[in-house]
Amino acid sequence: MNLSERTQWIKSQAYQLGFDFVGISAARKLEEDAIRLESWLNKNNQAKMSYMERHFDKRIDPRLLVPGSKSVVSLLYNYHTKANQTEGAPKLAKYAFGEDYHFVVKDKIHELMQRIQEKIGKVEGRVFVDSAPVLDRAWARESGLGWIGKNSMLINKERGSDFFISELIIDLELEYDSPIGDYCGTCTKCLDACPTDAIEEERTINSEKCISYLTIELRDNAIDQKFKDQMNDWVFGCDICQDVCPWNRFAKPHNEDRFLAKKSLLDLSREGWDQMDEPQFRELFRKSAVKRTKYSGIKRNLEFLKK
Repeated sequence: MNLSERTQWIKSQAYQLGFDFVGISAARKLEEDAIRLESWLNKNNQAKMSYMERHFDKRIDPRLLVPGSKSVVSLLYNYHTKANQTEGAPKLAKYAFGEDYHFVVKDKIHELMQRIQEKIGKVEGRVFVDSAPVLDRAWARESGLGWIGKNSMLINKERGSDFFISELIIDLELEYDSPIGDYCGTCTKCLDACPTDAIEEERTINSEKCISYLTIELRDNAIDQKFKDQMNDWVFGCDICQDVCPWNRFAKPHNEDRFLAKKSLLDLSREGWDQMDEPQFRELFRKSAVKRTKYSGIKRNLEFLKK
């Protein structure tokens, strides 16, 4: 296969595996993103996520992460759903309704890598699903899959932002896609809707104020009382800035069985959440991303939501 045929074949295989969008860019140092990341860190916007301070050089240059790499294949996997929790229940971000995306998406990219090696020959590389120092949104932007919105999320012009972003970084030269324009315009819906004012200028997030950070990443025994009346009943993550984004009117429900929510989860009432013990938590969220915050974290969050 020539360069073009090889590129199109890889994309076709990714689509066969269920990915919704695929873009490819040359592995290189992200100079402008390095400046933005350094500024974000200097403002302490990472809050207590100290891991964001490590491996700076690898974050901005995949060739240091995967020696010999030539191409970054960025892939978007849809998780949008019309499913809803019972009215009045503490709210989960919809990406956590089903099985942990790390496992679902990683399985598919490993299959893609295997197909590439079987078809093309010796190709070396690594699979990344939100599990290493990779600037996922930046690479998706560079690969033409969308632009970084004012809420700092990658927004795809065709289907919005309800996607998991992953990468296959390989030592294979391919044809490369180009970034697209910015289509946020003068819209400020995400900034206006954020109850904690976590969205800052230059399309960045002050993690210390972000509900997703407060309910998942923050490991303190207590959440600062200044957020007491601003949590909007979110117990794990937050979808506010995406739900109000006009581009998400184009979102379509996913087709992934492993992302389907258990009826027992959707039907769980506020009283059920409050009365949940640790064995029930482990069973309900056995293969879920919610396990990241642990039972103790969920109980802390539930306690904080009480009036």
